[in-house]
Amino acid sequence: MAKILMKGNEAIAAAAIKGGCRYFFGYPITPQNEIPEYMARELQKVGGCFVQAESELAAINMVYGAAGSGARVMTSSSSPGIALKQEGISYIAGAELPCVIVNISRGGPGLGGIQPSQGDYFQNTRGGGHGDYRTLVYAPATLQESVDLVMEAFEVADYYRNPVIISGDGMIGQMMEPVEFKEIPKRELPPKDWATDGTKGKRKPNIINSLYLDPEQLEKHNWRLKEKYDRMVQNEVRYEMYNLEQAEIVIVAYGTTSRVVKNVISILSKEGIRVGLLRPITLWPYPEKAFDEIPETIKALLSVEMSTGQMIDDIKIAANGRWPVYFYGRSGGMVPTPDAIIEKVKEILRGQR
Repeated sequence: MAKILMKGNEAIAAAAIKGGCRYFFGYPITPQNEIPEYMARELQKVGGCFVQAESELAAINMVYGAAGSGARVMTSSSSPGIALKQEGISYIAGAELPCVIVNISRGGPGLGGIQPSQGDYFQNTRGGGHGDYRTLVYAPATLQESVDLVMEAFEVADYYRNPVIISGDGMIGQMMEPVEFKEIPKRELPPKDWATDGTKGKRKPNIINSLYLDPEQLEKHNWRLKEKYDRMVQNEVRYEMYNLEQAEIVIVAYGTTSRVVKNVISILSKEGIRVGLLRPITLWPYPEKAFDEIPETIKALLSVEMSTGQMIDDIKIAANGRWPVYFYGRSGGMVPTPDAIIEKVKEILRGQR
């Protein structure tokens, strides 16, 4: 299959349609606007429906309704827009409805700026809404990986009856790279016998709900949800280990930042300095077991992020005291440069020797 040069946001939207998405509800916000623009133009060509809602709150509740009917549905936004959707995401998770949510993040807090950021790590991985719930979070580093993960996200969402988040950033959304739309592995999906798609005179009406006024019943529901999240932890963790053999430092980075780190690794290798990369592809479930594969040559871990250090807690939990954990980051839409990361690596090594 021939590759096509596409902008990230448009590639994500095209992948969603190829992944079976037939309903999209959203509201404009930079830097993800090309996603709803593409959907507005292309969804109708495959018999789908695009609605620009009056707000992010309206959009996520439209997602709830479409997902409840059993349809494949997606919404997208950027940072403050995702924040507005959090109550609805909690409702969707509580009602066990499958959907895909794309966050092309920007600098914050507040309105912040429109440049790329990873400052939504807490929001995406901890669940910005209320209650005991989780969403599976993919963090692609290339446009091809974005396309592949978006298509698979619909399968995963249906498999677990749960929202799946694609955590990108403004650079992923706005850059252009060649992509191809390959067939992805299909899962054996359970029947959607829970969907509110009409009784057709063959069954009692289905009711979709996240309200449990009996606390014992709600607790039972929450523990059943946790069993589902535990299965995700067991089966859905993904990560990349790069250049770890004989490395002295492992840099932990994801998404766009990991691309900068690979450049750093290449530059330092010419100076005889061995550095490896551990790249989480799922931000939740976090790849804690990947840290067990780190070789004995490692002297320290370095978290590199486009934030003030939101991933450090997860790294420290996974490291479990086995290595010192350092941090280098930029915030507000600033992207870490190879030179700055190289200097940080050398500073750590000077302190370790």
